[in-house]
Amino acid sequence: MPPFRLVTVRQNLAWSYGNLAMAVMAHDRGDSKYSTPHYMVRSKLYNGLNKETLKMGSFFKDEKLKMEMPKACCYCGTTEKLSLDHLVPRYHAGADTADNLVWACRHCNSSKRASDLLDWLAQVSRRPSLYLYRRYVKLATCHCTELGMMEMTPEEALSAGCPFRLDLLIMWFPDPLTWTLWVLPESPAP
Repeated sequence: MPPFRLVTVRQNLAWSYGNLAMAVMAHDRGDSKYSTPHYMVRSKLYNGLNKETLKMGSFFKDEKLKMEMPKACCYCGTTEKLSLDHLVPRYHAGADTADNLVWACRHCNSSKRASDLLDWLAQVSRRPSLYLYRRYVKLATCHCTELGMMEMTPEEALSAGCPFRLDLLIMWFPDPLTWTLWVLPESPAP
């Protein structure tokens, strides 16, 4: 948790995104622990996003990565019986746009159904890959900005119909090398 109180949706999303950037940086560099440069990235992003002097990266890089990654379920890694899944379910006004669509096996897709991603992953004792989580935070930010929820508390946003479980945002990432950037296909059985 941050050393200060997060009140608004904006603060919560900015802190979570700053931690995400810190984790991706550490993972990319192969660092096993966080250190000063990682904390500086988190601090700069949090402050810039909170003051609206910085913006989150566009979905372009995420879409490019999605096309370059092996075709596999983004939740479990299987390559069998794949379909497209709405990260934000249609039931919760999830759009039929590329930024909201990911590969999912029929099992994961059926299990997730209309659930929020973070809520469902907690129920099945999994955590998202860093890139999947980044997409989720960006979608939540876009949604909350469009509906004027950024200055609300997460509880107020949920009461106002926000389809994202902002109370489940990841506020601290454990050691960087314990995270995956993206769920990769399972290795075939020998």
